[in-house]
Amino acid sequence: MDKDFQIVGFQIGQETFGLPISAVREIIRVPEITAVPNAAEHIAGVINLRGKIIPVIDLRKKFGVTGLEPHRNNRIVVVELETRFVGLIVHSASEVLRIRGSEMQAPDEVFPKGEFDYVSRVGKLNGRLVILLDLEKLVRRGEFRSIEEPPGNLEPVAAANEARHL
Repeated sequence: MDKDFQIVGFQIGQETFGLPISAVREIIRVPEITAVPNAAEHIAGVINLRGKIIPVIDLRKKFGVTGLEPHRNNRIVVVELETRFVGLIVHSASEVLRIRGSEMQAPDEVFPKGEFDYVSRVGKLNGRLVILLDLEKLVRRGEFRSIEEPPGNLEPVAAANEARHL
């Protein structure tokens, strides 16, 4: 059976990556991002997406790409993982790719076993390689522990702020 893979393609540096189209909810321009103290370096922070607060990972930093100047082509790929939404900052994103199953290889055929466990397949498309990412392995839950943990006791701070405004 030669199943086609439909993926959303995006660029990080000069490389093309992809995620299954079923996992991608939308692609947006990069809005204002609120930093989260003590988060890992590749956690850009959180954004407010139509009233829903979602964490954002900078895939460029996660993959060690340099030259991270903001650019008008930068995008956030909003993905759904289980019941959560996560944003992924990429250099650019715009295309839906269809790659034949016969043009895809399992990662253990390309990389040493155990390395790059977030790669689910490597595909060939019109003379270029496309790396299909495993969203679940790419976005590890432990990375968001500092974002998801409820803040400590905020009442004294709120009370102090109210007292200042009196």
